[in-house]
Amino acid sequence: MPQKLKAQSAVTIPRDVNDATLRFGRREVALTNLNKLFWPDLRITKRDLLQYYADVADVLLPHVKDRAMVMKRYPNGAYKEFFFMKRAPTPRPEWIELCTIHHSSGNVIDFPMIQDVPSLLWVINLGCIDLNQWYARCDDVDRPDYLHFDLDPVPGATFDQVLESALVVHEALEKLRMPSFAKTTGSRGIHVYVPIVRGPTQKDVWTFAKALGLSVAAQNPKLLTAIYKTANRPKGHVLVDYNQNAWGRTLASIYSVRPKPRAPVSTPVTWREIERGLRIEDFRIDNVPARVRKLGDLWKPLLARTGRVRLEKYL
Repeated sequence: MPQKLKAQSAVTIPRDVNDATLRFGRREVALTNLNKLFWPDLRITKRDLLQYYADVADVLLPHVKDRAMVMKRYPNGAYKEFFFMKRAPTPRPEWIELCTIHHSSGNVIDFPMIQDVPSLLWVINLGCIDLNQWYARCDDVDRPDYLHFDLDPVPGATFDQVLESALVVHEALEKLRMPSFAKTTGSRGIHVYVPIVRGPTQKDVWTFAKALGLSVAAQNPKLLTAIYKTANRPKGHVLVDYNQNAWGRTLASIYSVRPKPRAPVSTPVTWREIERGLRIEDFRIDNVPARVRKLGDLWKPLLARTGRVRLEKYL
């Protein structure tokens, strides 16, 4: 029988059982297969993954709350096959909040939302390693509150070129008096985000991102490309991917663990750190919680009501 434990404000995932149920007031979260190895080479278990998310929940939750969550499930660990799941599975706890989104195809999909620690642990227990939330909040899914650029190396490009590209994009945004914030993707690149006042549609945001992406690529032809067709991208360049701003797309969230060797984490970094140089593998499941305790949430300004860009004047 699963062990039932009363969860405290600092949640501890039990180590001595394979299944457990955590209680949060009247709500219960069943956790299963805690001993399953998700990174066999690192001896990192599903339990370790759940504990990581519990440890960073205070800084993670404000960035994903009230947003539809696309589930990317790895039931057998980071190196095995995965599948995407949009509809909240049934059966599920009655307290899981849903975001109902109507698609142009006529489909109506009830996405789960991660609103608190219990719903966070419930989603991770399904085998989700990283989190992929919508750019717009559920009360208006067509109007995001940030835009972003996904800087991804084309084969032949180095990560140092990715860092250089991030600084180029940062400088271009500064010239427009737009604040920008960077994080490692946890995979191969850097994400650059700009907080905006909600108002422009997702299509408007995509249109601006495309124009700026094409512009910075044209001004830095030896470093950057904005060519979307994979076969046509020049080798040894960094892609300024603006298309990720399209409606319905998602990126791995801040503080997401990625299903890659060494269990890297998509981690907010300062522009000074990018200037000095860093590596994706510097930020991992085993050291990011300590970084958060020391530095707090470097992306807290992305949540603030002030300091946001009114994108309308650039459209």
